[in-house]
Amino acid sequence: MNQVFTAKNEDDLSDISKKIIDFSDSNLFLLYGDMGVGKTTLVKSLCSMLDVVDVVTSPTFSIVNQYKRSNNKYVFHFDFYRTKNENEIFDIGYEEYLFSSSYCFVEWPEKFEELLPNRFVKIEMKLENNFRKIRVKNINQK
Repeated sequence: MNQVFTAKNEDDLSDISKKIIDFSDSNLFLLYGDMGVGKTTLVKSLCSMLDVVDVVTSPTFSIVNQYKRSNNKYVFHFDFYRTKNENEIFDIGYEEYLFSSSYCFVEWPEKFEELLPNRFVKIEMKLENNFRKIRVKNINQK
């Protein structure tokens, strides 16, 4: 999938999230975009599509949040914004999450791209004319 979506408001995110989940080639989603562009808001919508029963919040200070789904599986949500070095990423056991079959959403992945798997869904978000432009692309860097 290589598509661009325009979200005029938060209500548009439900349809966009469904399309992203339905057409993705990976369970790992890397979210790129400036502070305040709506990465966590999109993750909340994606989690809703995955039937997450827990409250979805930003893991800015905890680095990773775990959310339970209605099928008793889990979704993991990372925020690398405040991480200062690779040791912090290793300390949380990131490999167990990112190389599993669970859905994983990573905000600020550019801080440690060299540690990430080669197969993922890249989501780039930008604000243009008060709308969110969401570019989604399946990546497989064998």
